[in-house]
Amino acid sequence: MKKFLVIGILAAGAWSCAGVTPSPPAFHIEDIPEAVTMRMTLDQRIAADEAWDSLKAGRTDRAEKTIGRMGSESPAYPTALGYLDFSLGDLDGAEAAFKEALRTSPDMTPAAVGLAQIYESRGEPDRVLGMYREILKQDPGNRWAAPRLEALKNNLVAEASSKAEAALQAGDLEAAKKGFLRVLFYDPESLSADIALARIYRRENKPESALLHLKAALELKPGDEALLREYAELLYESQNFSQSLDAYKNLRELEPENQDIGRRIEDLKSKLGVYEVPSQYQSIQGLDAITREDLAALIGVKFERFLNETGSQTRIMVDIGTSWAQKFIIQVASLNVMDVYDNHTFQPKKIINRAQLAEAVDRLIDVLKARGADFVPLVDPRRIRIADVAPDNFYYQPILRVVSYQLMDLSADRMFEPERTVSGPEADRVLDLVLRLAK
Repeated sequence: MKKFLVIGILAAGAWSCAGVTPSPPAFHIEDIPEAVTMRMTLDQRIAADEAWDSLKAGRTDRAEKTIGRMGSESPAYPTALGYLDFSLGDLDGAEAAFKEALRTSPDMTPAAVGLAQIYESRGEPDRVLGMYREILKQDPGNRWAAPRLEALKNNLVAEASSKAEAALQAGDLEAAKKGFLRVLFYDPESLSADIALARIYRRENKPESALLHLKAALELKPGDEALLREYAELLYESQNFSQSLDAYKNLRELEPENQDIGRRIEDLKSKLGVYEVPSQYQSIQGLDAITREDLAALIGVKFERFLNETGSQTRIMVDIGTSWAQKFIIQVASLNVMDVYDNHTFQPKKIINRAQLAEAVDRLIDVLKARGADFVPLVDPRRIRIADVAPDNFYYQPILRVVSYQLMDLSADRMFEPERTVSGPEADRVLDLVLRLAK
């Protein structure tokens, strides 16, 4: 009988002890990152391992003693205090400790994990999402945060989208905008939110905001014809003609047979004064002697934004119908940069010399001056002496002026060589100097 009584007492004692065995915490305790561990001394590592084991086992009394041995100088110390406070139900104390841990050690992901769980317990989903993102920023492969982020993001996006759509249906554009912007906060790659916002801003006549979201949508779904067309049209409506032209050209690649797109492109080119540069233009650089049509093309292309319209003079030219540079010839002739001969010919294939280049450059400068460019001679024309061009020469004044601007040079013996032909590189260099001064 005594024997059974003793056994019963021992068994009761055992059950009593089992009843007070601590339970693991109801929250996740993240392991210390290796990068943080590497900054700890051996004693700090041992103490931290013991503290984490105690915390995970729910033994707060033992954890408190071990944390004390860890020392406040340990990078894991504030995080350990945070988890201890969390275990004891002191959420405010835990939050402060975790924030201190991240302040001193931004890569201490266990502190961010702790903060995420505190915000979750308080029902603050936006802050939870922010902490998940911080965790994954430091540890992209974090297995605890990644699935939670995706699940939370999907829930928040669905809720915000539903509210935004309802507001849009009710005609409350402000509430709809706020809702779709919240969707983008949760999911920056939400195509539907960007499209919805673009269309709302377009209805409100706010093209810049609409274009911003349409561009974002196109980056998410490049090559989408409907989006690209909407983007091109809005650029056109807002008079952003240059970018609209680029967008319509991209659209034409997707719809090469669409005549409406072709007409819009031609309309935009006309508005911008844009010319398709013929392939012959590229060969000018390799010519030993350039022609009048070559010079007209160089001027037309290089000074496109300055000379984006023809002049007031209508010039009849009977010999430019087959010239590849016809558009440029018409422009420079109407601006009187280059002459048309008395018999109404331009003589596009005629080789030019340095005197004729000087004349064209001098006239070009006059046109640019009339349109606001400021040209100042670098050398006083009265000090210039030209040995091979007499003052009564037809080309003397243009030559004198281009030399005073130092656009064309005299040789060491003050020779200009007015009859020498002009190569492609020489003409290109002279016109580039003019362009630089015009800016």
